[in-house]
Amino acid sequence: MVKEGIEDWRRKQQDIEVNNRTVKVHQGDGLFKPTEWRSLEVGDVVKVEKDEFFPADLLLLSSSYEDSVCYVETMNLDGETNLKLKQALEVTSSLNEDHEFRYFRAVVKCEDPNANLYSFVGSMEFKNQQYPLSPQQLLLRDSKLRNTGHVYGAVIFTGHDTKVIQNSTAPPSKRSRIEKKMDHIVYFLFGLLFLMAFAGSVYFGVVTKEDLKNGHKRWYLRPDNANIFFDPKRAPKAATYHFLTALLLYSYLIPISLYVSIEIVKVLQSHFINQDIHMYYEETDKPARARTSNLNEELGQVHTVLSDKTGTLTCNSMEFVKCSIAGTAYGHDVTEVEKALAKRKRPPLTVIGGDFTEIPIDSPKRRVNRADYTEIPIGVPRKSVIKGFNFDDERIMNGNWVKEPNLDTIQKFFRVLAICQMTIPDVDDNTGNVTYEAESPDEAAFVVAARELGFEFCKRTQTSVSVIELNPALGIRVERSYKLLNVLEFNSSRRRMSVIARDEEGKILLLSKGSDSVMFERLGDNGREYEEETRAHVNEYAEAGLRTLILAYRELSEQEYKAFEEKFLEAKNSISTEREAMIDDVTANIEKDLILLGATAVEDKLQHGVPECIDKLAQGGIKIWVLTGDKMETAINIGYACRLLRQGMKQITITLETPEISALEKIGEKDAIAKALKQNVLKQITEGTAQVTESRSGVFALIIDGKSLTYALEEDIKKPFLELAISCASVICCRSSPKQKALVTRLVKEGTNKTTLAIGDGANDVGMLQEADIGIGISGVEGMQAVMASDIAIAQFRFLERLLLVHGHWCYRRISSMICYFFYKNVTFGFTVFLYEAYASFSAQPAYNDWFLSLYNVFFTSLPVIALGVFDQDVSPRYCLKFPLLYQEGVQDVLFCWSRIIGWMFNGVCSAIIIFFICTESLSLQSFKENGKIAEYQILGATMYNCVVWVVNCQMAISINYFTLIQHFFIWGEIAIWYIFLLAYGAMPPSFSKTAYKVFVESLASTPSFYMVTLSVVISALLPYYVYRAIQMKFFPMYHGMVQWIRDEGRLDDAEYCVMVRGRSVSPTTVGLTARSLARTSP
Repeated sequence: MVKEGIEDWRRKQQDIEVNNRTVKVHQGDGLFKPTEWRSLEVGDVVKVEKDEFFPADLLLLSSSYEDSVCYVETMNLDGETNLKLKQALEVTSSLNEDHEFRYFRAVVKCEDPNANLYSFVGSMEFKNQQYPLSPQQLLLRDSKLRNTGHVYGAVIFTGHDTKVIQNSTAPPSKRSRIEKKMDHIVYFLFGLLFLMAFAGSVYFGVVTKEDLKNGHKRWYLRPDNANIFFDPKRAPKAATYHFLTALLLYSYLIPISLYVSIEIVKVLQSHFINQDIHMYYEETDKPARARTSNLNEELGQVHTVLSDKTGTLTCNSMEFVKCSIAGTAYGHDVTEVEKALAKRKRPPLTVIGGDFTEIPIDSPKRRVNRADYTEIPIGVPRKSVIKGFNFDDERIMNGNWVKEPNLDTIQKFFRVLAICQMTIPDVDDNTGNVTYEAESPDEAAFVVAARELGFEFCKRTQTSVSVIELNPALGIRVERSYKLLNVLEFNSSRRRMSVIARDEEGKILLLSKGSDSVMFERLGDNGREYEEETRAHVNEYAEAGLRTLILAYRELSEQEYKAFEEKFLEAKNSISTEREAMIDDVTANIEKDLILLGATAVEDKLQHGVPECIDKLAQGGIKIWVLTGDKMETAINIGYACRLLRQGMKQITITLETPEISALEKIGEKDAIAKALKQNVLKQITEGTAQVTESRSGVFALIIDGKSLTYALEEDIKKPFLELAISCASVICCRSSPKQKALVTRLVKEGTNKTTLAIGDGANDVGMLQEADIGIGISGVEGMQAVMASDIAIAQFRFLERLLLVHGHWCYRRISSMICYFFYKNVTFGFTVFLYEAYASFSAQPAYNDWFLSLYNVFFTSLPVIALGVFDQDVSPRYCLKFPLLYQEGVQDVLFCWSRIIGWMFNGVCSAIIIFFICTESLSLQSFKENGKIAEYQILGATMYNCVVWVVNCQMAISINYFTLIQHFFIWGEIAIWYIFLLAYGAMPPSFSKTAYKVFVESLASTPSFYMVTLSVVISALLPYYVYRAIQMKFFPMYHGMVQWIRDEGRLDDAEYCVMVRGRSVSPTTVGLTARSLARTSP
């Protein structure tokens, strides 16, 4: 509660600091004065200066640039560090000075407040004219103005209406499975507490009622003159009061302090995760960061990992490596996927080193003529020296493209690359070099490729772009300007982008690029000359793991463009809910009859260590699913490259991309088509399940495309789909949307009832991360939105191996052992109280002094259990990684199952019985002191308490696997603190110390039998556990015990012995080592 209070107070301070920021607001007569953010109102005109944050959602009116553009950093919104270009309407761009706003009046009509960061529907009425508004004019709160002197803007939304606040929904509450089970254990102990109190109260009531009979058996209670607590005439009331008293007395069974101790342990565990140097990525200076400490132990129980591909398994650092122009393939580089394919299929090609370029001249995968290739020396080092460009083909480099037969097509191809984009050029005044700020790595790679191949995009204004290109006729570089008429932006439903521009000759050009699934169908009859060759190249590039786009164009007539412009403006001016649909309809009508130019292929390289990490996780029995938007061929080959798929694995492919399905879609009714597709998917799932069932020794991989996944996730099909998926060693979902990623994650989580972990790096992965039990964000180049929605952030996918197999295993084991021990020590203590009360005829007489009762969990047993939760290790990190099957102990929950929990509680009951009876029998009816006096009540209580402290701390000592000086200090220090307390408390006046007054100095310390009783109790209480552990370790060792054998016997280098240990799993499994070995040996 204190921790949460501090966190709330800090958040409050941050809110106050933000709300007290100031911005210049127009007060009238052209005067701008600083005003606090909290005082802003809709309709205010504000002036924001360079490097300041926008105080509200603003409509951009003008900027310090002539064309009224400004550069915005949106890191606080989506985490992306690249700058975004915003541009005011041309009609307000002349408002460049403060005084010009003296008579400024305009009316804005727009959509209601909503959470969509990437859309804005509205219009502005200015000087009796309507002007459509778009996201290009919207400046969102918490964005920062960069590289721009100042901007003027009108406040559209303030406070909770701003889009960033609308997106600030509370993250889902996540609790670990151990915490949830711990709640059930506490409920069980509450039930036990009530049962013990009820049974004792019933007995006490019966005995109290009989005190009037048979000559007063309990004469010392004076039943003839007793108060209500012992009055035989009011026995039911006495029993009721006893029940309430017993509830308080036995409450020490309930480990309330356990929750506090676990919080402390988890915070310290998170600190160790954050400080692990092996999960620090030096290139970006980013360590691992546990953003919540609630799920540490859950890291050790992950059953399924659901991973994004781009930016998660790959670097999301795109390199332009190949292209197809006019049916001719260009580019010689061999990708990582092609190298993996070469190893898998054993072609004549031998790859020498990771950075060597070789040309697979005889490879059967090539579907183009050998004439398309220029041979280069085998084994020549080839490394990209220009970010985003790793292309090599002398036929079109260094201006040689002018010698190619399809010169005109090549020129248009590169013009599309240079013009059809929304990149911002940044020219260095000192060197003259141009760098680009792009919204995606793909777009940056395209612009860099165009520049390196002779078409340098150098300037952008509000209405034009300039390109320095080679004039083939003159042989010199010239600057050409293209007037931008319209930009038809990319979105996930259109899957394409187009630019309408007018060249210097007055021609109106429509330049388009997009996915092959939408671009080929938009080609005109006269634009399909190179379609067959281009399709072959695109399929080849996909098999090589490359991301492809189709480039096309067409020329528009003045009449055609004028008609389009009228409809486009009408759609943009609409403020209805159908605005986006209207715009899509208009753009779809113009983006047709295109002429195919070619295709691009960019490589997103695998991150370092990804194949090894996936292999190690799979050996640990963790199932891995990859959810990607790529084509099926690309996804499959990436799967081979990262070892998600292995040679010998049998593939079950579920797809609706077949000629039969395509034919059905062209002729059928919409409802009939949907029904037929659904039946087709169900049939494929049923056939796949039958295939898995019939094959007892085969290892399977499931690949399903996004279209099929839509039907597979429907209510009546998702169960058989999940059954098929979990019976496969690996699963790849292709062409999946962000919503499908989240739905698949939910299906796996709820369907398997096992721990799921989702890992991703982009905004499209947020739903998946929040849906999973554990969300891991990759702090990559797509920004920090995934990280901000995650539970734990890491910089590279390969760190997942250490996070799960080392920290996850340790945290699960530590928390499990800590909780079991906590219940043990509380049961031991609580049952001694119960047994003594039974010994005292259930008279509610506590065995111990009040302060002894209160301080048991605080001072005398608390620190060792915290040290156990923070420092204990069954094996070192080296052995955790060498024997990844150790991880299955957490997945199968063998260390926190009910049998183990009940076993520890039973151990506590046994210890309590041994402590109580040895103490009572040893000190009963015999001389305890030198003067012949027997042990009194306070002596018996102190002796029992002393034995409890010794037993539970020594139990900790023999339970620990990995001793440190801190643990020694805490265990023996707690015992020392007990004696120091007993001396100090006993020295206080009797009115305060009561039964503890000088009990140690005068009664215990000077009596030899006290030490003999303590020694005999400790040995007797710990002996059963010691014998049990010895038998288990010798005859029934768990997997970690076998690894400890290897460590202790020094047989780590004994290959046969290690294989034997690796092969002895906790229980049979169809993944992990079994799947890997079967895949290697299958024909």
